[in-house]
Amino acid sequence: MDWLYMWMPIAGMQIFWPGLVLIGFSVGTIGGFFGMGGAWMVTPGLNILGFPMAFAIGTDMAHIAGKSMISTVRHSKFGNVDYKLGIVMLAGTMIGIECGAQIIMYLERLGLVGSVVRWVYVFFLGLIAAMVFYDYFKAVQNKKRGVVGEHGTEGITWYKTLHKINIPPMVHFKHAGFTCSAWLPILVSYATGVLAGFLGIGGGLLRMPALVYLIGTPTHIAVGTDLFEVMISGLYGAFTYAMKGRIELVAVFVMLTGAAIGAQIGTIATKYAKGYGIRVAFGIAVLCCMISIILKQYGFNNSSAVIILGTISLICLYIIKIMFTGAAQELRDKKANAAKAF
Repeated sequence: MDWLYMWMPIAGMQIFWPGLVLIGFSVGTIGGFFGMGGAWMVTPGLNILGFPMAFAIGTDMAHIAGKSMISTVRHSKFGNVDYKLGIVMLAGTMIGIECGAQIIMYLERLGLVGSVVRWVYVFFLGLIAAMVFYDYFKAVQNKKRGVVGEHGTEGITWYKTLHKINIPPMVHFKHAGFTCSAWLPILVSYATGVLAGFLGIGGGLLRMPALVYLIGTPTHIAVGTDLFEVMISGLYGAFTYAMKGRIELVAVFVMLTGAAIGAQIGTIATKYAKGYGIRVAFGIAVLCCMISIILKQYGFNNSSAVIILGTISLICLYIIKIMFTGAAQELRDKKANAAKAF
């Protein structure tokens, strides 16, 4: 079965290429749906397939840049991107990513990078999953009590407190629909940027929840704006890791073939999904990813691979179902309206 393995000239190893295609397609679909590059799955996935952690991080940075570009263009057509908010966040993101990448290079010299990155991943994945499910639980409780805000039923509303910070300059973000101190998105983007450079992600895993819970962006706008930010930060991250010789370009192009198709599916599906539907599916994906990394850390490589690949495949099918069901309903509604017109 040698034809199933491809030689990676920069990393100097044989890699199971169908696994790369599956990761690319699935992450394209899931990333377009959740509003992130999907590196929270790709970096562990590449590591599980055999890439050393530093190569997994660098290769993923290059992959997310290309995939997010495709998704951003699609979301922009739906009006889901607040470019002003994305540009304000860029400075903090770039500085943060470089700080995170320098930490990785230091840990690599110490020979600690794989273990440290995996445990930091586990911590943040657990934190985000807990926050998402707590938010959903609180929103359900508020709905039962009839507590409805200006954005409908909400759970976590930390952004309302943060919006009261009155440090100039104050900026109005038209698409996102709020006004806040420019320092809020800048500081949030710096913090997520450091973690993005450290964990080898475009930052979407952390920035999408931050946009919703800390900055107060509606979910569908957070998805599109985050992808724009992921695209820019991914390009910069790819550049800085390329300069350090930690990107396997062959793997990047193999994954992008699948991602180009998947990104279109995921982006269209957001048109038919409700805000909390997106968030809960995101929480489940994060939780399963966390479990797979823990198994990898303790040497259960096969179980880890089954969980990560199985999870992204199932969520992919769920997203494809949303797209086809929503598109079919939209078509029926158009036919019904056309019939009424006559």
